[in-house]
Amino acid sequence: MSRARAAQRKPADAAPLFAALGDATRLRLLKRLCADGPGSIAQLSTHARVSRQAITKHLEVLDAAGLVRSHREGRERIWRLCPDRLDDAHAFLDRISTEWDEALERLRALVER
Repeated sequence: MSRARAAQRKPADAAPLFAALGDATRLRLLKRLCADGPGSIAQLSTHARVSRQAITKHLEVLDAAGLVRSHREGRERIWRLCPDRLDDAHAFLDRISTEWDEALERLRALVER
């Protein structure tokens, strides 16, 4: 989805995305997928502060938010980052920033009258 289309979506559409991003473990998983590329649960849980089961649950939340996807390779499920969804988050934040700037400008104009 383009930034322009993402910015036009309702703010409530972004709630699952930002809820998924609002957890430190999930952010570490995204950072790791970004830095190291796709990985299995075993790889992603190496040096993790939580169990493999917890990693799986976190990946499922990220998957539901569209931030990661997985596919099977033999007996393993390989997870990869979906950067387009991060673009959606950026577009929503840009939209909020623009609206905030416009509101502050209206306030400034009102105060200066």
